[in-house]
Amino acid sequence: MGRTGTVGRRALLAAGAVTLAGCTSESGGGRPRKPSAAERAAIAEAALRRRSASTSRALLERYDAVLAAHPPLAARLAPLRAAVAAHVAALGEGTAKDAPSADTRPADTRPGDAGAGRATTGTGSGTASPAPSGSGAPVPPTVATDPAVALKELAAAARSTADVHAATLLDAPPEYARLLASVAAAGAVHAYLLTEGGRG
Repeated sequence: MGRTGTVGRRALLAAGAVTLAGCTSESGGGRPRKPSAAERAAIAEAALRRRSASTSRALLERYDAVLAAHPPLAARLAPLRAAVAAHVAALGEGTAKDAPSADTRPADTRPGDAGAGRATTGTGSGTASPAPSGSGAPVPPTVATDPAVALKELAAAARSTADVHAATLLDAPPEYARLLASVAAAGAVHAYLLTEGGRG
């Protein structure tokens, strides 16, 4: 009887040891290890690149919306729109290979989207809903029916986007910071060309 109880306790302890070993191996080998400092830096940079590209992509969507609502502005806006498209490509370059799968934060709140003018609405003579730009945005930006107001809003969006990039470069690695500075400067020029630069 006593021996049977001893055998039972040994079996229970053995089972517990196996369970503990399984938990230890799961936490040590089955789950991703804690990333190194270099890996954390790469994850942070990849997230920054995605946010910055998203910021300029929102501005690109606004260009497309204005062009769809006001085709006569195409000659004036097409070169600026092409430059913004190039900014999106440059800012997002390398994110696919540089972003580890561990970087699944809640979209990192994407602060640039709002600043890039996605939420800017018409402020004058009503608004027009443009056709989707093909970017996958569920709700395209609204555009004022008055071309002058639409340009004013687009200039404000370009200026806001430039401000976001200028603020972001403070947290960027040197090479990417230089790119952000260049894109921010271009955005400021675009804002000028969309307003004062187009007069007279």
